[in-house]
Amino acid sequence: MSTWIEPVTARYLHVDLGGRDHRVYVEEAGNPDGVPLLCLHTAGADTRQFRGLLNDDEVLRTCRVIAFVLPFHGKSSPPAGWQDSTYQLTAAGYTATVIAISSALGLYRPIVMGCSIGGRLVLYLAADHPAEIGGVIGLQAGGHVDPYYDTEYLNRPDVHGGLACAGVVSGLIGPGAPETDRWETLWHYMQSGPGIFQGDLHFYKVDGDVRDRLAAVDTSRCPVFLLTGEYDYSCSPDDTRQVADAIPGSSMTIMTGLGHFPMSEDYAGFRGYLRPTLGAAVRAREQLLKAVRP
Repeated sequence: MSTWIEPVTARYLHVDLGGRDHRVYVEEAGNPDGVPLLCLHTAGADTRQFRGLLNDDEVLRTCRVIAFVLPFHGKSSPPAGWQDSTYQLTAAGYTATVIAISSALGLYRPIVMGCSIGGRLVLYLAADHPAEIGGVIGLQAGGHVDPYYDTEYLNRPDVHGGLACAGVVSGLIGPGAPETDRWETLWHYMQSGPGIFQGDLHFYKVDGDVRDRLAAVDTSRCPVFLLTGEYDYSCSPDDTRQVADAIPGSSMTIMTGLGHFPMSEDYAGFRGYLRPTLGAAVRAREQLLKAVRP
């Protein structure tokens, strides 16, 4: 087996979020002068989900790929005083975090790609912040999901939170996913901090209903591309079709054989859908920038 070093660099970004200093872990790879592609991970996980993308030579030739870890997740520790409150992700807080980090990194009209909670969040960006981004790619992006299990048991002292979280999401992975990738995806969930997955689901299942904002999305100002795995029952193909129907000019593709974590569970299978979609998003951004330049 050969020895090699991945082309990924990592830094800690200090940024003010809600009036508190946060130390946010950021990974990056690719062309420093390329199209900025900002990636948002799923609930209870971190940037390791984008390991395939951060090593995709074809994408890295044209894009500057950036992925950051949400506060309280992975290597982004909670801010000082976290023990005095309960973590809950909200639509307003999540949106402000993405905008603040993009600004702090000096990204000009990035393409923002998010999955699951990130896929939901890019719809908020398209509706409310079109002037600050160059387009969105929503992976498993639904407008709303009704709670279908009790999340309270995900954060109890008599339950192994990591194993419970992994058990909940295990059925969302496509049945044909490679075993190594399947179990690495679940390992990310086994490592989630106490109550973090549950706190993220507050946004996904309670606070983050974006359906009433979708009519405000103007794809001439913010191009929208949607990719959803056929085996996802949390954000089903029908859920994504409803979003696409509500956003005239959006593009939607259902990905055969894939589930809720396409970039993580089977990057080889996902790549065939991502590359043409990303190419279309890059071209749409170029046209957008030409239109807004004086």
